[in-house]
Amino acid sequence: MNPSNENRFEDFFADDAYVTLKNHLYNYRLRRRAVRRCLQPEPRGLSLEVGSGMSPMTEASDCVVYSELSFSALRTLRKAQGEGLFVVADATHLPFKAGSFSQVICSEVLEHLPEDRPALREIAAVLKREGSLILTFPHRRSYFTVDDRFVSHFRRYELSEMKLNLAEVGLKTAVVQKVFGPLEKLTMMSVISLIPLLNCFRRTKRKDNRKRNDSSSGFLTMLFVWLNRLYCIPVWLDARLAPRCLSSVLLIRAVRNQFILDGYKDIASDPSFQRIGFDPPPGTGRQAIDASPPVKKIFQSSLLFFLTAEK
Repeated sequence: MNPSNENRFEDFFADDAYVTLKNHLYNYRLRRRAVRRCLQPEPRGLSLEVGSGMSPMTEASDCVVYSELSFSALRTLRKAQGEGLFVVADATHLPFKAGSFSQVICSEVLEHLPEDRPALREIAAVLKREGSLILTFPHRRSYFTVDDRFVSHFRRYELSEMKLNLAEVGLKTAVVQKVFGPLEKLTMMSVISLIPLLNCFRRTKRKDNRKRNDSSSGFLTMLFVWLNRLYCIPVWLDARLAPRCLSSVLLIRAVRNQFILDGYKDIASDPSFQRIGFDPPPGTGRQAIDASPPVKKIFQSSLLFFLTAEK
C-alpha cells in the first residue's frame, strides 16, 4: 500500500488486541492454508511475500523475503518469528534484481493499491523464468460493500479481468481455486456493522480497569480462538460447495513463461532508481548489493530498510 495519513492498517498494527488476535481469525487461517497448499514444497532459491503485514502466508524461513510498506508491521513480524529477510518497500517499486525469486506470494494486496498494474509488472519482473506467483484477491465487483470500504479496498475483481491483467505482464494462469464463498462475505459485512458497538464496549472496559481485575482476558482470548477454529468448518464447506461464480475470494497460481516487456529494462538501468542486486550503471559510483541470504547488515535508505535477525 502507498503511504497515507489515512492508512487504517497502521492503526490496526498499533492496537495490542488486533496484534494478539489477528493470526487466529478464521479467514486468515483458511487463506493461509489455501496459499500453502499451492506453494512449491522445496523452492529452488528465494521466495518473496509482497505485502506480508504482520501475518504472512509462508512458513518462517531464511529463504523468504517479507516485503511490506509498514515498518511497524515488519517490526512486529520480525519479533514474532525472527527467521527471514524483512524489507520495507512499496509493492509498486520492488527494490530487487530482475529474476531474483523462484516464487512470489501476493495475498490480498492488489485491491489496496490505487494503481495495481505497476505492482503486477514489478512482481513479474522479479520472478525467475518459469517462476510462479500465488495470488489471492477479492472476487466479484458486485460484492463491493461496507466491509471493502472499511479496509480501504479500491476495487474487487472479476476472474476474467485478473487473468487478463496477469497475461499483460507475461504471467500465464495455471490454477484457479476457490478460497471463500458467499458466507465469508456475509460474515464480514455483519462484523463490520458491529464495530461501533465493540468500540463502545472497549471504552467502557478501559474506564473499569482500575476497579476490576482483568484476569478474564485470557479466557476471552481462548474463547475467541476456539470460536474462530470452529467457524472455519462452515466457511470452508461453503467455499467448496458454492459455485465459483459466487466465490468472494479466489486464488490464482500463475507462471512466468514469457519475457517481460522490453520497456521494463529501461527502468532497471535508470541510475535514479537502483534495485538491490542490480549491477550499477557505469560511472555512477554505486555498489551493487546482493540480496542472497544470509544478509548480516542493516541497509537503510529513503526507500527501504533491511531488518534481519542476527543468528
